[in-house]
Amino acid sequence: MTNPNTIKTPPRLTLGNGFISGLFLIMLAGCSEPTIQKLEGPAQGTTYHISYWSESPVDAKDIKAGVENEFAVIDKLLSNYRPDSTIETFNSVENTESQEVGGEIVSLVKIAQVVNQASQGCYDLTIKPLFDLWGFRGDALTIPTDSTIVTTLKQIGMEKLEVVDDTHLRKKQADLKVDLSSIAQGYSVEQISKVLAQKGVSNYLVEIGGELKTNGYKPGLQPWRIAVERPLPEERTMHKVVTMPKDSPIAVMTSGTYRHYFDDHGQRYSHILDARNGRPVTHNLVSVTVLISDPSVADAWSTALLCLGQKDGMKAANEAKIPALFIELQGSELTESRSDALSTLNTLTIH
Repeated sequence: MTNPNTIKTPPRLTLGNGFISGLFLIMLAGCSEPTIQKLEGPAQGTTYHISYWSESPVDAKDIKAGVENEFAVIDKLLSNYRPDSTIETFNSVENTESQEVGGEIVSLVKIAQVVNQASQGCYDLTIKPLFDLWGFRGDALTIPTDSTIVTTLKQIGMEKLEVVDDTHLRKKQADLKVDLSSIAQGYSVEQISKVLAQKGVSNYLVEIGGELKTNGYKPGLQPWRIAVERPLPEERTMHKVVTMPKDSPIAVMTSGTYRHYFDDHGQRYSHILDARNGRPVTHNLVSVTVLISDPSVADAWSTALLCLGQKDGMKAANEAKIPALFIELQGSELTESRSDALSTLNTLTIH
């Protein structure tokens, strides 16, 4: 999966499935009145783009300041690249005593626990030691020996991470390390969306590193439309267009194997690691897009389903009623399939 098992791993905030920066191209056409405001810039080792408008006056400078402040708060909380972050402080303390990490991290761990169980352990926030072992953190492939993988797997396991209460976690194994990159980008999208809502904006599109959420619509009652990238490493073209609902919020989160990988002596190694065996996945599933209202949940599920592969991923999505679009690469051909929940979803269209 991508870093935690999944792999979104930018250079600063290991936000993940964040690793698939640019999966979506934002299609913003339309009316000139009222005007769509835009914010963009670097964040979390990738970029962000925000488009919003409001029928009533809003303070654009105040919104920009609120967005920038929220990114700083998230970085201090979740970044695996700064030793003073809350999650890295938790990782550095090697004991089995209860530690305060705050409600935000505990809520993300609770989501991850559900997805970990549903994926039979393929998705796991404690995969960080394996990710480091393979050299993915530093972008330099190191193929470990079988014995080293077996040894490192002893450090892995969501069952070794306990939620004590709404603000505290406890390691059942002192050397346990937690990496939230497979869920943190979805969390970031949600938090930035909340900033807009708090500033009086109800019509917006928030995108960070290709992960996004929309609410409301564009001027003239036109829906937000999103272009999903064709999941091939040599192409940057549109594959599908998603027409978003106008009367409810929805997140679009995609995990893929086609942007981040290593080639070594004719062998391709995906950055998506299966926490159950400590190795990169080898199946033909190249992209999974999950479309639900909660970006954090969607982010975790897109990683987990990609980790599982087409057959097991589809089964897990159907059992959990997750709307998901699967794209496999068979030879040179892309084939797609939809989970039951996506096939019956009538609030949006995918063409």
